[in-house]
Order: sequence, then structure tokens, then C-alpha cells
Amino acid sequence: MANKPENELIMEIGTQIRDRRTELKLSRASLAEEVGVALSTMQAWENGEREPSASNVVRLAEALSTSAHCLITGNKIEQETQSATPPIQDVLGNDVDLEEFVFIPRYDVRAAAGYGAINDSEAPRFPMAFRRYWIKNHLNADPHHLFVITVDGSSMNGTLNDGDSILVNGADTDPKEGIYVLRVDGHLLAKLVQRIPGGLLKVSSTNSAYEPFTVDMNNQPEDFATIGRVVWFGRTI
Repeated sequence: MANKPENELIMEIGTQIRDRRTELKLSRASLAEEVGVALSTMQAWENGEREPSASNVVRLAEALSTSAHCLITGNKIEQETQSATPPIQDVLGNDVDLEEFVFIPRYDVRAAAGYGAINDSEAPRFPMAFRRYWIKNHLNADPHHLFVITVDGSSMNGTLNDGDSILVNGADTDPKEGIYVLRVDGHLLAKLVQRIPGGLLKVSSTNSAYEPFTVDMNNQPEDFATIGRVVWFGRTI
């Protein structure tokens, strides 16, 4: 390529710009605006009538999601595209759009559905994928406030079993009727809660072997906190 006439090199740069813009379905006007030049300048570049400066080549490469080297040397855009990271696929080979999913952190923490388990470490272990549409439209939740932990114990048997994964909405910390994760005396508990007259919160289990107790929400114990509402669970059968 070093032996090509200058006008041929300029024409080749213009062809690369036009082909890449077309591939990305960008209008000439929108690309010109993105790069910060007049439409007539963009037209001259694409037609090989004018050579873009080095700084403009860098701006073009950024706007076209390619490299300055590709635009300058005339390497085919397809070659660069093929060397990029391949698309994510499911087990059947179908392309997967990662934008359709949110990745919720799973913590190495067990919420006791029994008498409680002290948790010394609350570092994320790995993420779990959930569909963004489901989070937004069915849970009506902000994914930034969601996390997954594990159920430990038998007090909620039949509803939440030992080893179940639970998705918790950490933004819902005003306990009403439902299943919530509570912190009591340094323990995490997954329990049924119910508001009762007198500003009390009744905390109970589905297993009758575990006695219910109440918390005065107007005078909460020092080591009591509502961690969040359980909005989903998953289990191995």
C-alpha cells in the first residue's frame, strides 16, 4: 500500500469512512455532527476530494467504532469486525442480547429460616442474570437495590426451604405483610411479617415449631433492621 499514489490513498480512506458509516446505518449528516465538521467536509472526505487531518481521523474512528489504523491503511472493516469479540450465544447457538438482562449480585450469606445464622462475610460471590423487562414490569424494582442470598433452616418450610435462593429488594425496608429478611441480634432471618395494632410487627414462621414474636416498631431494638422484602425464590428439585 505504501506505493499507492496519494490520491488513491485518499480515495480509499473515503471509501472506508462511507462503508463503515453505511454499515452502522448512520447518515452523513449525523456523522459530520458527531465528528464536529461541516456536511460538505464529510462529503469531500467520502468522495476522496479531501484528506482528513490526523485529529479528524481519530474522531472518525471513535464515531465509527473502528480504529484509526483501519481507516488510514485501508484494511477492510470486515477484517476488524471478525477479530472482535464474538457475540454471546445461548446453548443452542442463538445470539443473546446482554442488554436484555441485568446481573444481580449473589452474596455468600445465608438468611436463616430458623433461629438465625450470624454472617461474618457479605462479599458478592457471583452475579445472577434476570430479564430487565421482568425486573421493571413485574417486580417494579430498581435492579441496583436487588441482591440474592440463600435460605438456611426449616422455619419457613413449605414456602422457603433450606438452600433456596431468594431475591431481596433492599429498597423495601418498611415492612408490611409479606416475607422479609430481618436482622435481629446479629442474625439474618427470612420471616413472615404482619403489621398489627399498636405499632407492632408480628414476625412468624410457617413451621409451627417456631414461636412467633413481635417487634415494637415505635421503639425498635438497637440491633434490629429490615434488610428488604423477598420478591422471588428459586430452588433445586
